[in-house]
This record gives sequence, structure tokens and C-alpha cells, in this order.
Amino acid sequence: MDKIVFRKPKLLNDTPFHYCPGCTHGIVHRLIAEALENLGEYDNVVGIAPVGCAVFAYNYFRCDMFQAAHGRAPSVATGIKRATPENTVFVYQGDGDLASIGMAEIVHAATRGENITVIFINNGIYGMTGGQMAPTTLQGQKTTTSPAGRDPLEHGNPIKICELLATLTGPAYIARTSVHDVRSVKATRDALEYGFAMQKNKRGFSLIEILSTCPTNFHMTPAQSLAYVKDVGCKAYPLGVYKDIGLQAEEKKA
Repeated sequence: MDKIVFRKPKLLNDTPFHYCPGCTHGIVHRLIAEALENLGEYDNVVGIAPVGCAVFAYNYFRCDMFQAAHGRAPSVATGIKRATPENTVFVYQGDGDLASIGMAEIVHAATRGENITVIFINNGIYGMTGGQMAPTTLQGQKTTTSPAGRDPLEHGNPIKICELLATLTGPAYIARTSVHDVRSVKATRDALEYGFAMQKNKRGFSLIEILSTCPTNFHMTPAQSLAYVKDVGCKAYPLGVYKDIGLQAEEKKA
């Protein structure tokens, strides 16, 4: 008898891939579905789609999905989670959506400790609108709006979201991972599962930042863009856990 060794997660639809060749959004979509399925979360899942390359995320996930205005996904997720706390609510945002127009929303959702899980895709550039400089664009990185490379004196420094949010009291789990190779893909799935477990255990706000690629606006092949994330991106944005209060609450001694 043949043994099944690989199958599509139940939370993914059969949808034609609309992302650019070599884009790693598709990998992350699968990892989210796998993480939720591993935790037994299926019928009670609600996702919030962003504005940006992942604007059509609602086509990929077989769960209830809401479309939020640009940057407002954490606010929409807050309302949904508070109104239906039995649901597992996740937010999916890119760096332009979260770290620029949505900065106020993510900071305040985090400091309130909202019991939601945020997946933050950081490819260091505005992908959908033409490759402009993003808040996370690296120093010296060339974009359509910084053709000579990002200059801190002119454009400011890249924003490091994990380091920023980890200073707040509210968050329960803050981690940065990547999807540039097999080992990092597995680590990302583990981080996502842990972030969803945090929500399931009512521990509070979780954010998993995932370093991703944009071969089209990097002007690289898919293989080159993966190497760029490994050799450049991971040095500028170190991988690791920035805050973790644990899955179980500590018992207070009398």
C-alpha cells in the first residue's frame, strides 16, 4: 500500500499563483496553514488580508477572511477577536503595510497585548507598487525612490520591528525568522505554530517577522534573491526570539 508523505493542507484553496516567480509568499501561506492544522485549528480561523502584494490572500486560505484598509489590519483583528474570542485570528501584513502607514496600529495593538497573531513579511521594499523604498529598506539598497541607495542622512535608518515591539510590556511573543533555505523554512513553521499556540493559550499578542524575497524588485533571479536574504538580510535583521513570556502563566506564590 502506498504511503502518503505529502499533501496540501486543508486550510489552503486550489488557487492559481498570482505572485511573481520566486516570491516566497506562497511558502509562508503553506506554513501558516500547516501550523494551524497541527494545532487542530480549522473551522474557527479568521484571517485579515492586507493591502499590498498579499492583497488577494483571501483567495488562498480556506477560512473566513476580511480585507482591511491599508495598514489597519491589527485594528480590524482587534475588533474581531474581542467580539468573537473563541476564534483564532491572524493578521498578514507586508513591511510597507505594517511598518509605514500601519505603524500606529501595530504598536498600539502590541502594547495593549491583544490576543492575536501577526505574520509580518519583510522583503525590504514596496513590491506591488513598483519597488519604492520601504521603512525596512536596508542602508545602501537601491530602489526606485532611492536610486543611489538608501542614505541614513537623507532617508533615515531602517526600522527594526521586532526590536521595537520587544521593548513594550504588552507582547507575549516576538520572533524573526526567514524562508531562504530548508532549515529556515522549518524554523518559521515552528515559530508560527508557537505564535498560534500563544493565542490559543490566551497569552496575548504575538508577532512573527519573516524575511522574504522580492526577485522582481531586487532585479535578481529567485536563487540570487534567496542568497541575498541569507547573506545581507539576515545580517541586518538578526534572526531569533526577541520576547517570549512562555505558553503557560506562572503561578503566583502566596
